Amino acid sequence: MDSLCCSPYFIIITYGGVATISELMINEQIRDKEVRLIGEDGQQLGVMATRDALKLAQDANLDLVKIAPTAKPPVCKIIDYGKYRYELTRKEKEAKKKQKITEVKEVRLSPNIDDNDLNTKANQARKFITKGDKVKVALRFRGREMAHMQASKRILDDFFKKIEDIAVIEKPAKLEGRNMIMFLTEKR
Repeated sequence: MDSLCCSPYFIIITYGGVATISELMINEQIRDKEVRLIGEDGQQLGVMATRDALKLAQDANLDLVKIAPTAKPPVCKIIDYGKYRYELTRKEKEAKKKQKITEVKEVRLSPNIDDNDLNTKANQARKFITKGDKVKVALRFRGREMAHMQASKRILDDFFKKIEDIAVIEKPAKLEGRNMIMFLTEKR
């Protein structure tokens, strides 16, 4: 979250490139002597006194909205404020719908896992990857299994061979404490 402009009445907050507007200055809230005016159809009407711009907006039964307060002179536009706010919130919702949230699913293995169990875990990881999630494969060591860690790396290799048609290794197998961890993602 980063703020682009910080005046007491105007805040634009961006979330991933989508701007949300809270409390734009409208109509009588605009206290500047003169403003650059943009008409309701988008044409430049030039620099004029704020009271004249407000009169034009009221004649059209619309609102005078300060769009760019930091410009010299500030830029105002004649628009229907309620409709403008509605359009912005609708755009925000559309942008949120299009966002893909990637989850990390974990599959736990042990050094003495049987082939059938390994196949079951591989099928489980296959389902996660086809849904678009990342998979964290954790090989857990307990007690005396710690003495044979390097020999157990073949289990992670066998696991990857079972799903290498749809997955790629994002982070190769690495030892972290009592776990050997590998991250897999979908092939592009």
